[in-house]
Amino acid sequence: MFAIPPPPRYPTHNGMPPTPLETANQISRPEGPEYSFQSGEGIYVLREDIQLATPPPHPSEIPVTNPNPLATTTNPPTSGVKLSVITVKPRQVRNQLNRANTTTSNLLRWRALGRQDTNKAKDTKEVTQVDADAKVLSDASSDRSAIAASTRSSTAPAFGEGNIALTLTNSRDVLKRRKPKNNMVKSNSSFVSRVIPHDHLTKRLAERDSSGSFAFVNVNRAFQWLDMSSSTKAEPLTKILFTKAHMLCHDVNPLTKDETHIDVLMGSSASDIIWYEPISQKYARINKNGMINSTPVSKIKWIPGSESLFLAAHQDGSLVVYDKEKEDAPFVPEVVIDEAISIEDDPDSQLNVTKSVNSANQKANPVACWKLCSQPINDFAFSPDSRHLAVVAEDGYLRIVDYLKETLRDVFSSYYGGFTCVCWSPDGKYILTGGQDDLVSIWSLADRQIVARCPGHDSWVTAVAFDPWRCDDKTYRFGSIGDDCKLLLWDFSVGMLHRPKGTLARARGSVSGQSFSLNRHRTESASVNRMRSNSSRSQGNQQEDDEAEADFLNHPIEPRARTAQLPPVMVKTVDPHPLCGLAFEQDCIITSCQDGHVRTWDRPAQDAT
Repeated sequence: MFAIPPPPRYPTHNGMPPTPLETANQISRPEGPEYSFQSGEGIYVLREDIQLATPPPHPSEIPVTNPNPLATTTNPPTSGVKLSVITVKPRQVRNQLNRANTTTSNLLRWRALGRQDTNKAKDTKEVTQVDADAKVLSDASSDRSAIAASTRSSTAPAFGEGNIALTLTNSRDVLKRRKPKNNMVKSNSSFVSRVIPHDHLTKRLAERDSSGSFAFVNVNRAFQWLDMSSSTKAEPLTKILFTKAHMLCHDVNPLTKDETHIDVLMGSSASDIIWYEPISQKYARINKNGMINSTPVSKIKWIPGSESLFLAAHQDGSLVVYDKEKEDAPFVPEVVIDEAISIEDDPDSQLNVTKSVNSANQKANPVACWKLCSQPINDFAFSPDSRHLAVVAEDGYLRIVDYLKETLRDVFSSYYGGFTCVCWSPDGKYILTGGQDDLVSIWSLADRQIVARCPGHDSWVTAVAFDPWRCDDKTYRFGSIGDDCKLLLWDFSVGMLHRPKGTLARARGSVSGQSFSLNRHRTESASVNRMRSNSSRSQGNQQEDDEAEADFLNHPIEPRARTAQLPPVMVKTVDPHPLCGLAFEQDCIITSCQDGHVRTWDRPAQDAT
């Protein structure tokens, strides 16, 4: 029987580009056995499915040719749906958190300077206050992961803490420059096409449940702000449409968010970065028209513990540190190259610092700039202790960077193909990667080696994440999604892994002698791996750099026969479209797909308590 094809989602006129129409989000609650899956702890059930309105291309964009000859309409380009779920806390609780972190840092600084005796009474008093503040925070906030991360990061020095020039520029008129300057709603910028705030935005914010969550999502050239605790959550609080740029990534600053202020960053395909404050509807453009780096921003994140510094991964293989409150200036690399040494001997082992965070020139962006590779960086993640950075790229390498010292620590290779995603375990001991080899890989930071490969996907892995509510000091739960439309859950502990026969015995916490001897770079050739900024650095700092470079390891690919394999505990096709987003919340699991579906899966009753 001949079936009439469905009508196109967006109307066309004589083969011309689709007419831009504003469509609304749709929410549904399908039921049935296909909308649930079972794991060891119980049954997960689909709570709701939000279909986000994916806007067509702007009329000024060049029409995208669909390679499918049977297509009835031109498909708008997409990078998928990237979603962030946050819970805001009252300003009083945020101030208590900041005071607890500051006090803890001061105590550590006093002890490092040998002032324990002279300030012992003061230390004891402030430790008591820290404990009291921590108790208030644990009772008043449900944002468990943010509090834990803030507590851990307080033991690490702040990024650029030793640079007086950076400290002075950050201390000027902080209160005056806290919010962006431009009004998003009244903007006449050609970069912003249309802003649609809710008609009763102020009223909805005043009446909402303070314990509820906000969601920020980017899909194609649209960015939406949703209230997940509202009965009308399908209606965005604000919807922003951009002209030619597509938002590829975004991040929310956990340190500054409260009921009156939220700092949001957006990275675009046009290389521009948007700093957006949704409550006041103010925004600012950073790296405007690609002044510092002209390539798209594939990943963006706030630097842990900082109110103004953030890190952006550009698709030319660069990592750039920006300050939201600084103006942009044309960037000229501050680099000194030893002409007698070629830097092309081992390109995957370089960390070329074209501007150091220790540079005396901190009047304008960028704050720092590092060149890691020549191919796009797909993802990066900060370690829970705020000391290391895991970076994965299209070239198939996982790089571990000590970003506080601006040194490269380890380089690991994928089985084949590029890496697409990365994350850290809650305790910082393990790193997960997913890639184009259809594998999830587990790496040990302490052992500096691969722990296991996890087969189970039938296509590229697009996101990996740990479930912090099902992790403890012995076992870990994590999940992965892929282009095969599947969600996989895994349970992992070191004791359950058995190395295949023929594997060389290795002492825990060490590296095999073979890889150690083959891959440790010699001190005399360490400068091959990194170019330094011409910042004024002391001899002591240079000695620390040389020691770090001497400890650099470039690891070979571990043979399949010598690597443990971990099977998944659950496999489920949870969407008819390729998946691109995964988040674990206390009461649910959230998945998102390329077509704009955001699905919320309720945890089993006993597991959600």
